[in-house]
Amino acid sequence: MPRHLRTPPHGRNRAEVSRPLWHSSPAPLTSGCMNRRQFTALTLAGLATPGLARAASLIPLPEIAAYLRGLDLVQARFTQRNADGSTSTGTLYLRRPGRARFEYDPPAEVLVMVGGGTVAIFDAKGDPTPESYPLRRTPLNVILSREVDLEGSDAIFGHQLDGDLTTVLAHDPAHPEYGRIALQFAADPVRLARWVIVGETGEQTVIELGPLTRPAQLSSNLFNIPGETNRRRN
Repeated sequence: MPRHLRTPPHGRNRAEVSRPLWHSSPAPLTSGCMNRRQFTALTLAGLATPGLARAASLIPLPEIAAYLRGLDLVQARFTQRNADGSTSTGTLYLRRPGRARFEYDPPAEVLVMVGGGTVAIFDAKGDPTPESYPLRRTPLNVILSREVDLEGSDAIFGHQLDGDLTTVLAHDPAHPEYGRIALQFAADPVRLARWVIVGETGEQTVIELGPLTRPAQLSSNLFNIPGETNRRRN
């Protein structure tokens, strides 16, 4: 059995919340739906585009960091390919620094919000109070932090060329046995082509996105966790 989080989720201490967010889901999906434990796969969502780079050259970490810092406002559709072969779809909204929203399509209807240093997972069929985690304990912190510093981050443990893609490997430095994530970037221009999580038993989950759009603005309400909680209670 995997180890429990040393720090319990904000506002909750439920037995079901037992896996660090560097894991992929331990259980298969039903009819392609996503449950809240599968948030790990969600946090590994890649800002992918259909094609990959032609040239095989290692992209320097400072260049990758500059690219991630430039993803200030983003909206995109995504397809999540789960370890059991099922798929889920949804829409991603990103507002750097520190804010993101993942809306899963029916039948999953899971909503994940990031704001105020917290990641909240809402289940349409469950308790209106979300499961909450500190953002800093999730892989999302790598790209949502105000200053993206891949060279200075303790979470980054690999930087290599895999075919046509530059791969940046990250894990929880306190618990590397929990698994790892691989951010794979294409070049010319730099773009995040794939984001993969590999769990402790080798299972993999990938999220691929359609074309990125850069909206002129994204409402703060999209990332307002207390507001969403109150709305679901009323």
